[in-house]
Amino acid sequence: MDVEGRFQLAVLQEGQSSQDWLERETEERSRVGRQDAFLVADLGEVVLQHQRWHAALPRVRPFYAVKCNSSPGVLWTLAQLGTGFDCASQGEMQLVLALGVPAHRIVFAQPCKQLSHLQFAAKHDVQLATFDSQEELRQAALHHPRAQLLLRIATDDSTSMYRLSVKSGAPLGECGHLLELARELGVEVIGVSFHVGSGCQDPQAFSLAMADARSIFTLGQQLGHSMTLLDIGGGFPGTDHTGVTLEELAVVINTALELHFPAGSGVEVISEPGRYYVTSAFTLAASVIGKKEAAPCLGGTEGERHLVYHINDGLFGSFNFTRLEKDKYAQPSPLSQQDGRPLYPSTVWGPTCCPYDLLSTDWLLPELELGDWLLFFDHGAYSISMASHFNGFAPPPVLYTVPRLLWKCLQKRLLAAEELSSPEI
Repeated sequence: MDVEGRFQLAVLQEGQSSQDWLERETEERSRVGRQDAFLVADLGEVVLQHQRWHAALPRVRPFYAVKCNSSPGVLWTLAQLGTGFDCASQGEMQLVLALGVPAHRIVFAQPCKQLSHLQFAAKHDVQLATFDSQEELRQAALHHPRAQLLLRIATDDSTSMYRLSVKSGAPLGECGHLLELARELGVEVIGVSFHVGSGCQDPQAFSLAMADARSIFTLGQQLGHSMTLLDIGGGFPGTDHTGVTLEELAVVINTALELHFPAGSGVEVISEPGRYYVTSAFTLAASVIGKKEAAPCLGGTEGERHLVYHINDGLFGSFNFTRLEKDKYAQPSPLSQQDGRPLYPSTVWGPTCCPYDLLSTDWLLPELELGDWLLFFDHGAYSISMASHFNGFAPPPVLYTVPRLLWKCLQKRLLAAEELSSPEI
């Protein structure tokens, strides 16, 4: 199904899972010789994550981080659900606005903005934006005087996978000067934002950051700013097997909110989840395009077979982000049943001619043949958005699946709470 010309969607029959559909799709592709890699996105999983978010963090409105995965099916689904969007550039704002999302559901969460991008935001009435320097304040005063700004503060993100405060966020000692300058320039500061780092591993990082934000709120109010919005950023996990869970973070966040920004205080709370929404929704299907037997043996005991495979996606495609990950990427699952067959240490290369296009030297896999499919689960975060066309290999296309009942609900634009909680969705 072509949804308004935006993306290809398969509406699942009752009792059919996204995995069932994927297996049938690979069989059909193999039959007709179409074995290019592709991604399957389960939009039902995106909706389930949305439900889970609201159950765990009822006071925190999500503004999805478009940078994480800007595929049209994901953005359309989240727009239908009524989420906000965290955009970092003119291009991302254009994607969201084209879906009919009103400007007040966008935060231009880029503390250092190119002038033309700021002018685009002003022209399209995207008022909510972040800043962390006096230069940004002066630029806003000149080119977007109606902006409603959030002061981005630095946090202790030392336990996160990616430390963002090394690049963005004003030190607490500079915040007073920035708030005073904003008053002098006539720029409206309405709150504070922070980001504890992508892939946060310590829930207390949120608690400490909220205590700092509270002090800046108080300072801003003393200087005459109307402080009404707190943005607690991202850092939320995409799966439950990468450390801390959403619910564990939520216990700390909800407690800290009640302590520093209690319900009824007049402070609205938003956040910028990215990988949380999309990681588990995407599965990559890639096929074996080359096979060798390593000689001499690589990484095994003397005389042990070591197989070498080339597949049609790699580090310059949807695995580009794995070069930044601290942990090795989880090994794939062969699509065909291999129960009882011996496993061999295997080297797996991507399709390009670059010697850095290496996925693993020690995955344990059954012996595979040309054309066999490998499935990589939890593949939605930063996979599409960071893929390149190096060597002329296009990033894998995305096919979307959705349960029939959920599809009917999504077409209504916004899902009612009772529909979201239906056991059939």
